[in-house]
Amino acid sequence: MKDIQDQFRMQDNALVKIILINVIVYVVDCLIWVVAELSKTDWFAVVQSYQGVPPQLQEVLYKPWTLITYAFSHDTPNPFHIFFNMLGLYWFGGLIREYVGGRRLISLYFIGALVGVALYLICYNYIPFYMERAQPRFLIGASASVLAAVVGAATLLPNYRFHLIFIGPVKIVYIAAFYVLISIIGSVQGNAGGNIAHLGGAFAGFIFITCLKRGTDLGRPINATFDFFSRLFSKRKNVHMTFFNSSTPLDVNYTPNQQEIDTILDKISRSGYESLTKEEKQKLFKASQK
Repeated sequence: MKDIQDQFRMQDNALVKIILINVIVYVVDCLIWVVAELSKTDWFAVVQSYQGVPPQLQEVLYKPWTLITYAFSHDTPNPFHIFFNMLGLYWFGGLIREYVGGRRLISLYFIGALVGVALYLICYNYIPFYMERAQPRFLIGASASVLAAVVGAATLLPNYRFHLIFIGPVKIVYIAAFYVLISIIGSVQGNAGGNIAHLGGAFAGFIFITCLKRGTDLGRPINATFDFFSRLFSKRKNVHMTFFNSSTPLDVNYTPNQQEIDTILDKISRSGYESLTKEEKQKLFKASQK
């Protein structure tokens, strides 16, 4: 518990905090599932009905919080669902955090979740193919948010490469395209709802980064909401909430001057790219957009 508390107290730690919240929810759900199995009750089904999003729009109106909570819940006790989601978030979300800041990673996570669930609800309430196949099950999982990070990172750094086992270096834009293709194929199969949400998240990631490159930060309302509650709790309970990193990422309209770029390039030639600070990497990225 102390290790977890230390992680949440740390600044510039948004990615780890998102992963920790997902893992904590999964562990609690697993414990509830075990108790429910031992006692032969439906406690776990009741708990998940308050976490996941139902396909019927009228039911969502009575449980609006599920539009957010579903993005932190996963299949239980299946460990692979959360494992691969968090692995993808760690890889691609790390690039988002490194180049445009932790605050924007948080914004992208929530925007991806909201767009993903919006597309899911539209399909299952207005498209006959999906209306006929609607099942009494709930949409859960961080996959829409993860796909937002995957496509967002590919839009931000299309030529960045990951070294894959048995394959070698692969541009992340091809990895993102593979994820999207798999989701398109799966949108008419068994887990159609989940794959539809994936596509919504992917679209959100592309739009978010494209707008950011053009000087518009779509995450400002989300940042403002978190800042409001942070100030509210700080004043009333004297608690300092550090869910976001305190270091402010570069403004979308900021453009580094030539002297700053020359200094960064000199540092790369002396010590290599990995020696750059996060702020220097952000400045270099902004200069590449000119």
